[in-house]
Amino acid sequence: MNTITPNGKVALVTGANSGIGKVTARALAMQGWHVFLACRNEASTQAVLDDIAQRSGGTARAEFLPLDLGDLVSVRACAERFLARGLPLHLLVANAGLAGQRGMSASGFELTFGVCHIGHFLLTQLLMDALKAAAPSRIVVVASKAHRHAKGIDFDALRRPTLSAGGLKEYAVAKLANVLFAAELARRLKGSGVTSYAVHPGVVATNVWRAVPWPFDRLIKRFMISEDEGAATTLYCATDPVLAGDSGLYYDNCRSSRPSEVASDANLARTLWSKSEQWVSAS
Repeated sequence: MNTITPNGKVALVTGANSGIGKVTARALAMQGWHVFLACRNEASTQAVLDDIAQRSGGTARAEFLPLDLGDLVSVRACAERFLARGLPLHLLVANAGLAGQRGMSASGFELTFGVCHIGHFLLTQLLMDALKAAAPSRIVVVASKAHRHAKGIDFDALRRPTLSAGGLKEYAVAKLANVLFAAELARRLKGSGVTSYAVHPGVVATNVWRAVPWPFDRLIKRFMISEDEGAATTLYCATDPVLAGDSGLYYDNCRSSRPSEVASDANLARTLWSKSEQWVSAS
């Protein structure tokens, strides 16, 4: 067991009850961060909290926050609970996601887009003052190289149920939105002390793929890496001091990488931001 010395820093990690979110939250807690695990499932999150407590000898600081990113009422409640604590926020890791599921989110968006982008967009806006007050602070958005398969964004389709059979077309669009969001955050936050990073964690063997239908699930799992390997780039962008002056870039395998041409379109990023603002204000 390790005795953890608090470092005075606070992090919030979405989807930290499994996969790379779990590994990320655990690693931060073991480094002395006060970590909030924002998740839907309290029981599975408690298992992660118990693991952190056991590894640290009970000295690590980690807590559960209820959050359903597909429900903007839940997103607002999560932000309110965190802000009521009066704590600084040095790191927000927008990690939670899903793939291969079909339908609509509770707040009326194509399911994958609603969870991966819209929920995180609103959460980030609601926590922005806390991030600015704690500067230097960071926002890490877990995207994917799957964004390269998206040729653009059909904004009308984002308010309709999933159309593709496996949902992977919509997943690519949601991940494109993640990369565009991180880049636009950097432009809007320039000079604030808050920096942003988009991350491709690798194709990781986590339950994000739980709803991908056969035979696609077997095909993709042949090329997957472990959760610990997948969390490496997230943790690099979250904590490495060498990146303190960088913002808005896309990272793959702990190195900056050029995203797709569409993901580099500043006009599309601004349009996505504007549409997202309108949607969350009306929901």
